[in-house]
Parts: sequence; C-alpha cells; structure tokens
Amino acid sequence: MIRIRFQAFKSPIVAMGLAAAMLAACGDGAPVTPEEHSKPDSAEAGYLAPPTVESVGRASGQVALSGQATPKAEVRLRAPTGETVKTNADPAGHWSLTLPIRPGVRLFGLSETHAGRTVQAEGYMMVSEDGDVAQLRAGAGAYRLVAGSSSPKILAVDVDREGGAVVSGVAAPGAGLNVRVDRTTRGGGRADDQGRFYISLRDQLAPGAHDVQIGGEGGEDAVSVVVSSPAPLTAGPVRSERTPTGWRVDWLTPGGGVQTTLLIGDGR
Repeated sequence: MIRIRFQAFKSPIVAMGLAAAMLAACGDGAPVTPEEHSKPDSAEAGYLAPPTVESVGRASGQVALSGQATPKAEVRLRAPTGETVKTNADPAGHWSLTLPIRPGVRLFGLSETHAGRTVQAEGYMMVSEDGDVAQLRAGAGAYRLVAGSSSPKILAVDVDREGGAVVSGVAAPGAGLNVRVDRTTRGGGRADDQGRFYISLRDQLAPGAHDVQIGGEGGEDAVSVVVSSPAPLTAGPVRSERTPTGWRVDWLTPGGGVQTTLLIGDGR
C-alpha cells in the first residue's frame, strides 16, 4: 500500500489555467472554481473542503483508492462515460472505493456531497490498465500516486498545444534540481516538503524527440520523450496510447484546450 496525499500546486503551462476543477462531464454539474471552493454558502454551513486521495492499492485486477472527506459525506468517482462508483465517508471522514482495472486509461472526476452541497477535487483521477493512478491537472504537472525517492525521478512531462511544458516527479524533500533538455538547461527549482517537484521549462518544447534530464542533490535521472501535437479528440474527452516509456494521455481541459500528459513508466 502506497500512502501519498494530494496537494494543490501551481505551475503555469499556458493560459489554460486552473479556472475550473474538472469538466462538467466528470462532475455533478457546472465546474467548480477554486474561489467557489473557499466560499461557504453561509456562516452556518461553513467551508466544505474537497475530498482528497491519500493511498492506492492494487490487487486481483482491482485498484483501491482511499482518502479523506467531510465526515459522512457521499464520495463519488464519475467518468465521462457515466461509469460511477460511490461510498460514504465514515464518522472520521475516511473513505475507500474499489475500481476494476480495465483496458486503456480512464478518467474520473472526484467529488463529495454533504448537506445538499457538492464540491469537486481538482482535475481528473486517471486509472490505467496497469493500476497506475495519477491526478491530471490543467496548467500544471501530473501528480503520481507513488512512493517517494531520495534520488530524483522523472514521473511525467506535461505539454500544452503551444509547447509549454512542466517536468514533474519525486526527489529528496527540499532538494535543489535543474532540468536539461537536449543538454541545455531549461529550468530549475526545489522539491517541496513532500519530495515532489514541478518544474516549468523556460522555453517551449518543440515537436520531436527530446532527452530530458533532471539532476541535483541526490543524483540524476533521464528519459527520452517524443512531443507532437494532439489530434482532435473526436471520441470523447480523452485519448491514450502506449509509448516506449509509458503512456501518452491527450485530454480536454476545463478551459477547452487539450493537454498532453506523458507518464513515465508505472511510477518506477
């Protein structure tokens, strides 16, 4: 069992932004903005926090997600196809849901309903046929539900239509890091207190094959990726395909753009 908690991070790819938490197709109505998340309906109602995912387990063709929500709230995972699973958080706010693993990649909106109010978590929950789980976030790097690492590991590269890109992964907490693309330094930053890094590249990532390397405190890691413009999404809000390094997921953002998430391996 891997125990990780989702956090909110801001890392600009383009003006797609984080204006909405997810497409309405995966939620329970209109998209919910961060401002709406922080605005209580009334003083009596108080703030309703979105649900979080804290752990993932994989066994016997299923993936089990668990996390925290408002005590006794209804917690729901819903896909654009209409596939829905739901449960109720216990009096301590803990919840768990089990999904069957199916071919390809599926996206789910995560929400909770309590006392007639519904709040949605940011982005999409992605579940692959390998049982890999990630949070895909518009205008930011993907958050992989995997264990931490004392040495840097690239877990995803997110690219928008204009070539703006974010390299994300795990490293030692607080580690200073630099990203090189094709032997040229293109960005830098530090891992957060949880050992997560989300580094925006200074320049656009042009179409073609690229060698991406991250190095700094604790060591280095490298991966080769191929960047190309996504084809129109004609069969739904997501399209996925295997790549030599993992998965390519093209998905429709709440702002109407298409973001490409290149997932590296199964979290390694």
